[in-house]
Amino acid sequence: MSDKEKAKERIEILKRVREERKESVERTQAYLKEQQAIRKQLRQAMKGGPKTIPEIAEAAQLPSSKVLWHVMSMKKYDLVREMGMEAEYYQYQLAKEVDK
Repeated sequence: MSDKEKAKERIEILKRVREERKESVERTQAYLKEQQAIRKQLRQAMKGGPKTIPEIAEAAQLPSSKVLWHVMSMKKYDLVREMGMEAEYYQYQLAKEVDK
């Protein structure tokens, strides 16, 4: 089998797999779109200085548990930084605002 034939066969296999898994791909794309929208809400809510999880949740109109999960994910990738404490809550700020 020539390289050209192998490439054609590979393309056909990939097309078939995409079609077989179409529903799964669509679900995953919808989930990622939702996650991106939530992150956008959180970035908007966090503008203007350090905020606690309850403050961010209130501003974004999302449950604190969901906000905490996303903020911790954003912290892991250095998009958000811990900036100290307010009462018993840590305060978080967007990293790009801290680095200015």
